[in-house]
Parts: sequence; structure tokens; C-alpha cells
Amino acid sequence: MIFRSTYSKPILLMGNGVRSADAVEMFHEFAQKTNIPVLTTMNGVDLAQDDLHIGFIGTHGNRIANMILNECDLIISAGARLGIRQVGRTAQKFAPKADLVRCDIDEYELSRNIKENEKKYQTDARDFARMLLAEGFGDYSVWREQCLEAKDVLNEYDKQPGNMAVEKIASLLPKDPVVSVDVGMHQCWCAQSLVLKGFKGRIHISGGYGTMGCGLPYAIGSCISMGNQTNYCITGDGGFQMNIQELETVRRENLPIKIFVLNNRVLGKISETQHLEHNDRFANTTASGGYSVPDFAKISEAYGIKALKLDSYDELTQYKDWILDREPCLFDIPLPENSLLTPKIKFETQEIRPKLDEEIINKVIRILSR
Repeated sequence: MIFRSTYSKPILLMGNGVRSADAVEMFHEFAQKTNIPVLTTMNGVDLAQDDLHIGFIGTHGNRIANMILNECDLIISAGARLGIRQVGRTAQKFAPKADLVRCDIDEYELSRNIKENEKKYQTDARDFARMLLAEGFGDYSVWREQCLEAKDVLNEYDKQPGNMAVEKIASLLPKDPVVSVDVGMHQCWCAQSLVLKGFKGRIHISGGYGTMGCGLPYAIGSCISMGNQTNYCITGDGGFQMNIQELETVRRENLPIKIFVLNNRVLGKISETQHLEHNDRFANTTASGGYSVPDFAKISEAYGIKALKLDSYDELTQYKDWILDREPCLFDIPLPENSLLTPKIKFETQEIRPKLDEEIINKVIRILSR
């Protein structure tokens, strides 16, 4: 038995292995029958969308997701490798109050012990889902409501302009969209804040490959493979320049791809590290260090694709018809150059930065501890 009467605060943690096993609908059924809170890895962010969404765990994960890990008493992990970016350098500090049940088809992943008494299932995630659905289980609505209440308390914190731009984009997308995400700061903002309507949408993320420049090629591939259905691409100014020539493919094939360039005019993930750890020695990441950005709207128009250079992401509302029609287009969306990624967990201590007011943190802990 996976579920015992002693567990009152379980969570379901889903990784991309759930999709690889074609088990998404089965896990959704399980989550909806039990009302168990669902968290994901970054690679699996599209597995828990709409009203299933709470957040993803790990280094740049949603603060509420990582705080729930600290208070839950059981983790059911399916198709998630639980690497260092999820667990941290000191595994003993990972979910300190919880038992761990792991399902992974890879015996070598399971050979790593995260918790001393963890229970392991080397099996396909689809078979594991059948096992879960065959068990008798309770209803965890009260615990889920606690998680959602705590999430509401933290909702106004940790938001950078990039998160708000992503939220604006998500609000304008249709139900069950397919979104391709490039590599950079915007990848983390999307993982944190791109909540899709419906449960069948996709968010294509390169994950651990870190393939900067993949956003537009991903969108082209998914668009063609889906019979030229409308696709959406969220990219950064750095990643977009790596494969900007693929605008010709978009125009030539008349692919209905909507491109959102989150443009802070810096190579943000690297410049942030240079700022925080190397005394602002910006080498090839900012204008002062030898990095520059062209006028993306003019380049797009030169390729024959309609484009707009906006003053703010709020202006997107005026162009909802562009977002929903069948023509390719590009939006150049400005963001502050000093944009940061928040929150961030320190590997060594599992401390979540930036620190919030103790009163807020204690309020969240009280809610989750009830």
C-alpha cells in the first residue's frame, strides 16, 4: 500500500516521464479523485495546468511549491529524476517531514538514495498510475485548500516584470495552446508563471539540455507536425538571435507562429551571475560588456512577417486579434535590463532567497501546518 491512514498531507510530484509513458490522463484522474496537491519538475510544468496548477519545485521553483515540500508528509514521485536542482546538495534537507515513494523506469536513477527508507518502484509510469488508481484512497481536499490558501498569500511576492509579462501572455492565449520556450531568464519566468487554460496544452522546454536558441525551431517543428496549427514561441533577445534566420522558414511556409521576444537587452542569466558573484564584471553580456540587440520588429518586417515594438507588455491586450489569427507575427516586448530571477534556492543551505518578511513566512507555515 502506498497510501496509509497516517498520511494527511501527501503530494503528487510529476516529471516528464509521466508524459513519456503516455500516462498524463491517468495521473490527472488520480489527482482529481483524491484532490491531492500536484507539484511538478521544470520539465513537467505543462502536466499540471489550469486549476491543477500550484507550481514547480527546485532551484528557481515557485516559493510555494518548495514550502509545501517542507510541510508535506508523503511525496509520490512519478517520472521525476529528482536531481540536484530539485533535491539540493544535501539530500537530508529535502522534504524533511515526508516519506518518499519513487517511480522511475531507469534503475540507475533509482540507485541513488534520496531518503533512507524511501520506497522504490522500477516501472513504467503508466503501470504505476494503474497501481495508484487501484488502491483505496481518501480525499485530501482540506490539505489542497490549505496549499491554495498559502499560495494566495505568496501570490504578490517574487514577481519580476518578466513574470508579469508571461502572465499577460498566458491570459491572452486560447485554451490548450502549444508554447515553445527558449533558454534564458524567460524559461524560468515561463516555468513559474505560464499557466495555461485547459489540460491538454503543451509547454516545450529544453530542460537540462540548456539549448539556447531552441525556441523558434521548436515552434516550427511543432507547428508543422500539428498540421500548421497556431503555435506560440516565447524567447529572449539572446536566444532569438541564435536562430533568427528561421524567420525565413516561418515566412516561406506561412506558419502561424506567434513570437514573443522578452527583450531586456542583456544575456540575463549570465549577467545576473556576473553581477552577484563577480563584482559587475560584465563580459559579453551587456551593452557595456560588448553585447547588443538589433531592432527585432524591423528585422521581422524585412522577412515579411508583421511585427510590433511595444512600450509595455500591457499593450498586448490591444493586439489579441494578432494572437488568435492565422498569420505569423512578432512582438518585441521591453523589460528592464536589471531583471532578476526570483526566488532562488541556495544548494548548500536550501535557503530560499530573497528572504521575505518573517511575518509572511510564518503565516504561510501556519496555514500549511494546520
